[in-house]
Amino acid sequence: MRRGIAAGVAAALLCAAALTGAFGVLLESALRAHGSVDRYERAVAVVAASQRVETVRDDQTDARPLVERARVPVSVADRVRKVPGVTEVVADVSLPVVTADGAVRTGRGWDATALTAVALRAGRAPRAEHEVAVDSGSGRAVGDTIRLQAGGGAPEPYRVTGLVAGRSAAGHDVWFGQRTAQALSGRPGHADALVVLGTKETSAPSLRAAAPGLVVATGADRGDVENPEVAAARLDLIGICASIGGVALLVVLLIVTGLLDVSVRDRTRELAVLRAIGATPRQVRRVIVRETLKVAVPASLLGGLLSLGLGTLLHRFMAEQGALPPGLGLALGPLPVIGALVLAVLTAVGSAWLAARRVSGIRPAKALSETSTEPTRLPRWRMVTGLVFLVVGLGSAATAFAFGGQVATAAMGGLVLSLIWAAALLGPWIARAGIVVLGPIMRLLSPVSGRLATDTATAAAVRLASVITPIALALSFGASQLFVQTTAVNATRTQAAAGLRADHVLVSDGPGVPRAMYQEVKKTAGPGTVTAVKRTLVVMSVADQLQSLPAQGLQGALSNLDPGVKAGSMKGLRGKNTVALSSNVAGPADVGSTVSLWLGDGTRIHPEVVAVYHRGQGFGDVLLPHDVVAGHVTDAGHDDYLLVKGEADLRPVLDRFPGTRATSAGQYSAALTEKARQESVPGLIAVAAISLFTLIGVTTTLAIATASRRRELALLRLIGATRGQVLAMLRLETCLVLGTGAVVGSLVAAVTLLTFGGAVTGLSALSVSPSVCAAVLGTVFLSGTAAVMLPARRLLHRRKSPRIT
Repeated sequence: MRRGIAAGVAAALLCAAALTGAFGVLLESALRAHGSVDRYERAVAVVAASQRVETVRDDQTDARPLVERARVPVSVADRVRKVPGVTEVVADVSLPVVTADGAVRTGRGWDATALTAVALRAGRAPRAEHEVAVDSGSGRAVGDTIRLQAGGGAPEPYRVTGLVAGRSAAGHDVWFGQRTAQALSGRPGHADALVVLGTKETSAPSLRAAAPGLVVATGADRGDVENPEVAAARLDLIGICASIGGVALLVVLLIVTGLLDVSVRDRTRELAVLRAIGATPRQVRRVIVRETLKVAVPASLLGGLLSLGLGTLLHRFMAEQGALPPGLGLALGPLPVIGALVLAVLTAVGSAWLAARRVSGIRPAKALSETSTEPTRLPRWRMVTGLVFLVVGLGSAATAFAFGGQVATAAMGGLVLSLIWAAALLGPWIARAGIVVLGPIMRLLSPVSGRLATDTATAAAVRLASVITPIALALSFGASQLFVQTTAVNATRTQAAAGLRADHVLVSDGPGVPRAMYQEVKKTAGPGTVTAVKRTLVVMSVADQLQSLPAQGLQGALSNLDPGVKAGSMKGLRGKNTVALSSNVAGPADVGSTVSLWLGDGTRIHPEVVAVYHRGQGFGDVLLPHDVVAGHVTDAGHDDYLLVKGEADLRPVLDRFPGTRATSAGQYSAALTEKARQESVPGLIAVAAISLFTLIGVTTTLAIATASRRRELALLRLIGATRGQVLAMLRLETCLVLGTGAVVGSLVAAVTLLTFGGAVTGLSALSVSPSVCAAVLGTVFLSGTAAVMLPARRLLHRRKSPRIT
């Protein structure tokens, strides 16, 4: 393998290993990381309800995390206390509290002081309903009266009975009597978790026997109970890394295969000589594979080591953007390096072996004559496989249009890659089609150089196909995935703006809008003018797969929002056994049927579908009666927002409830858009990383393909072509290659976006930025042109007597 080609292959494999290893770092973090054990550090175990929904189908387990805190009955503590070695069981209860100045604090039951080094410094523990203890550094004294908003009620006076000090996050915890805290949490008789204090004799199996159906967490698993959002994010991150890693691996395989195919074709003459002097096909393949290994192993190892730093940067960026919870730490180990090394080396070896099959199969008598010409016909296996991928891609698009919803979303996954693999396998046909279309234009612009470019491209259609494929991949994957994300965000904005019919939206800078505020606003604005909305996530089986779906609980005047009902009526959304579904998860024919879903805390219900609507991006995929949602969320005392119609003066109500404010429907839609944009961060990071690697693969392939043509360029000089004519030929040929790749990539991206828009969000929501398109095309054309012209100028650098070597 020549030095320049070896360097290009090494660079591509290094980037491939770094890319796959970086996602491996995120995957290992998701598998190994746990929430930090802080308040539960002294516990030998923690008894809690399961924070996931699991189903078993055909011996395969499907699971989704729960975002709401699943509570555990306090009565279980009596059985747990009887387990040998248990010294105390603490019912841990927490709830949000808002002070008079709008600051958000955490309220806890007094029994939880046994979990941390909190000690009473003055006064006594709170016992009565309106008594609290606060931190000694808060500036309060025993006997003071403070106003607190807790449990969803209006601000009320509380008497300070005690001052505490210690590990209580100074000034941020408010301590209530144990029964008061349970009542304010909205679930009397329940706790967030039962924290078990004991000795070394405490047995986890005995605890599980005493608490059947509950989770008994020990060791690092205690942190997942203390921080349930970390456990939920871990499960989601595993799925994201698995899907993105699979896409990245397929892209790497496609890029490296094309790259090594070009490098092997550059050595066709040398390898043919080996066949002519008696080398067997297996020996020829061994030579190629052995030389590929010499380049692949060190490059992949270096890329694997670099992936640790890249994975760290990805983790930090996602955490800063809010895509990962603060408690999900980074786990670094050797597995991502080893995995990246193995995958990159296996990909390189497999690609080299495939690329060597044509040369190694030449009969010795024809070995040298075969080196002078490029193959003109596609092998039958390649033609059939390419057509199969094309049919699969178009079938995925048809399926998406026919069924829509989550079926369409699932079908979108294979659409882009199927069409790209079809383009890769049918590349010579595409190259010849590009020559037929663009050839006359090139000859018209420059008769001599245009004719040279057309003739050389026609004779080397197979070589051009290896170059066109990564260009099409870079454009189609980058553009389609980027604009799918922007289209989804735009659909959220437009649907929310179109469906919000209220004049005011009341929101809070704290934990939410207190439930008591709904009644106050209703009295002020009048009946039929206010809608309370509580957001959550529910779990539902869609297309035989569990999905976490955004849901909203509604109470009051449903006329304040219009989800775009297609079938049924929102008037039937009342009681405890009704639900409205978006067209993403149901069809008009489902009205009147019964569905099965799990609420935010894992409670399973079987409501009747009363309506199907089409604005799922703006209002969530599931709409439920408010009472059904409120009884199964972490914070039952607060709503997410209130919709108010009319021009009533709401300032007195807002002044009474600290931290609340009024905004317009447009401003609230903008806030939803920003939230949707933050949720798309992981996908955008993946798109950027894979697109960057693809761009590197494009430039490397073009550079190697140009460097491999030194004999051809020298021959053109010997037969009389000037240096300027050869460079002009290369420029026109580069335009042909880049133009064909751009057209193919744009077509694939267009099919993907139109399918996504037509089947999922609606064509009106398509968001394609012309400036971004121009930037993507400009980047590909500039980098591609530089990758061709720089090595070409070096090859043609003022030689007095060009030689054919």
